[in-house]
Amino acid sequence: MSEPGEVSESIGARVRQRRTERGWTLDDLAGRSRVSRRQLINIEHGDGNPSIATLLRLSDALGIGLPALVEVERRNVSVITRSGQAPVPWTGEHGGRAALVAGTQPPDVVELWDWTMHPGEHHHSDAHTPGTSELLLVLEGQLDLTVGDHTDRLATGDAATFRGDIPHGYAIPPHATRPVRFALTVYQPHLGTGRR
Repeated sequence: MSEPGEVSESIGARVRQRRTERGWTLDDLAGRSRVSRRQLINIEHGDGNPSIATLLRLSDALGIGLPALVEVERRNVSVITRSGQAPVPWTGEHGGRAALVAGTQPPDVVELWDWTMHPGEHHHSDAHTPGTSELLLVLEGQLDLTVGDHTDRLATGDAATFRGDIPHGYAIPPHATRPVRFALTVYQPHLGTGRR
């Protein structure tokens, strides 16, 4: 796996490159992404560890999709992510992690995630770009999936399809004593094309 500092530096360089390609100032990107100018400066310098929500706001504002922001450069017609080599944009307070194991480029961005959450952990996601949908498969354990104001409990082998363009979240049920592992696919159509 890449070292956290290397990943942060790579993300910062991509944000700066995409921002300058568009002729945007830091203030322009801050306004479009709802990320503070100070935080943008830190990100572009490779400092800190931006949250998934921050990275999503930036990738959406830049019109490039999260995979293009966090992955290693593409060199072949196929991109192989070896076990343990995927970027990990989210870590939980008890050892959970979300690895972005694969993704496509705009305009129709598809992300494939491998999530593990430990008891007491949860993740809330703001609404993604309009038209975003998500697919989730529980591989081990139990998961509470909240979409909007509705929560469903999913067990091993259960799957869900839901809108990602409204607030949603994932959490370990309060009584759980074991981790949950789930695969998540996020589909964002027409990203960066102006068509929504």
